[in-house]
Amino acid sequence: MFKDERRDTVWNDIRQLDLRSFSGILTPKVFVEAARRADTEVGCSCLNLANLAWLGIAAAIYQTYTFALVLMSTLQALENEEGFSSTSIGKARKKGKRKQRSKKGAKRSKHDPRRGDPTQVSEEAFAQARQQMPLEFWVELILLLAEMFQKDHGRHLHTHGFRLLALDGTTWNLENWKAFREYYGTPKNSKRKKTGCSPQARMVMLMFPTVRVPLRYIVAPLSNSEQSMATRLLGCLQANDLLLMDRGFFSYGIFCQIQNRNAYFAIRLKKGVKFQTLKRLGAKDRLVEWKPKDSRGKWKKLGLAPTMKLRVIDYQIKGFRPSAIVTNVLNPKRISRDDWVRLAEDCDDSGKFKPGLYHRRWEIETTFSELKVTLNANFRSRTSASLEYEIAGRVLYHLLIRWLIVKAAEKHGIDPLRLSFSAAVQEFEQMRPALITSKPSWVARVLLPRLLENIAKHVVPARPGRHYPRPNDTKPKDRGKGQIQLPAKLTKQKRNSGTHNKTAA
Repeated sequence: MFKDERRDTVWNDIRQLDLRSFSGILTPKVFVEAARRADTEVGCSCLNLANLAWLGIAAAIYQTYTFALVLMSTLQALENEEGFSSTSIGKARKKGKRKQRSKKGAKRSKHDPRRGDPTQVSEEAFAQARQQMPLEFWVELILLLAEMFQKDHGRHLHTHGFRLLALDGTTWNLENWKAFREYYGTPKNSKRKKTGCSPQARMVMLMFPTVRVPLRYIVAPLSNSEQSMATRLLGCLQANDLLLMDRGFFSYGIFCQIQNRNAYFAIRLKKGVKFQTLKRLGAKDRLVEWKPKDSRGKWKKLGLAPTMKLRVIDYQIKGFRPSAIVTNVLNPKRISRDDWVRLAEDCDDSGKFKPGLYHRRWEIETTFSELKVTLNANFRSRTSASLEYEIAGRVLYHLLIRWLIVKAAEKHGIDPLRLSFSAAVQEFEQMRPALITSKPSWVARVLLPRLLENIAKHVVPARPGRHYPRPNDTKPKDRGKGQIQLPAKLTKQKRNSGTHNKTAA
């Protein structure tokens, strides 16, 4: 493995200046431990794994920059400051340029890894390094940070004696490049199938819904089902975890895998599933036995039990169709029926809103919105390896911003979910140039506390009971351009009476 200690030192210094707001989180020891778990080494060059992770975060911050601009953005910010030439990085740059112009040797190529200027890195070298960066390092780094977060802020992750988790999937819309179409595929049920449609990548994520902090995720082609991807994430479960899932993950194999890890789950009932009622635990609360059909012997080959005891909680929210929650938390004393299905608009005696436990699953939908909308869903990449690098950097950036939000919330006694994520991103990115160029004492004493203060100011008002119906995409065939679009009910009245109320229209 190629080593360049001089450039490694310079670029590590640049990285640490840029990551000052996360200096207590992304320490050198964290990168070394993540590399050890991934069975690799951080490396000793300017584009080592630690610096590539940092540049992945920078790529998530500078959405409108090319990779080349992202690579040099922090160095350019330092160069623009007065007194840069007297810093260690400035001296190394000046010395390197002087050495490059010396008569002892000819001018080196920009692709030569042993160039004189230790602050210069070619875009081509960066492209090759990020393509070869092992995905396992990203996985272990995010897992390690999640463990650290749990150690420092674990009280936010538990409820009713369980560590609460949520699991769900989404898709990323990609640019219509040939490499993406061939690797990830295009949706088969698209309305634009005949004319061609853009490729999509599938993502399944496991996260802590009470703080919206990701634990682990997988990105794969559309040919991979969400259920098969979910089974690869369940290895992160610990004993006494409670996993909230969407009914798209309703699978006997997934349920057994969770139970075998001494963990618990809750999921909405899937249509057509039949149970045998064993006992009534209360009003709209029953203990059942599920014996799924196994005509192909799939569950028997895997050594799974032929039946499973479950608890079914029926409920109906006003204005919505009846539904039910299926869980393996069989004892109603641990979690009562009301605790499962309580509406978000109900509150306790102190005035605090306490939504039903299963409704916490919706926090993962908000997390996907933060990743795809707030952090922008546009990508620069044209290959699958480069795309996964960008997504990993974005997930890591989201985790770090959420960590700052939890710190600000704890300092001011606020629920972390009541602080605005988009405002926190804006506050961080606005203060980032000052964090890079200021003196360490000023950063620690003034800027970081001020950043947390500014984040804590943006409290999202409590708005319980909201719902947004999906828009009706149907377009009437007989309506011409420029005509008044009448509601269907009113159009029917017009046919019957021959006239209509202009005010109502």
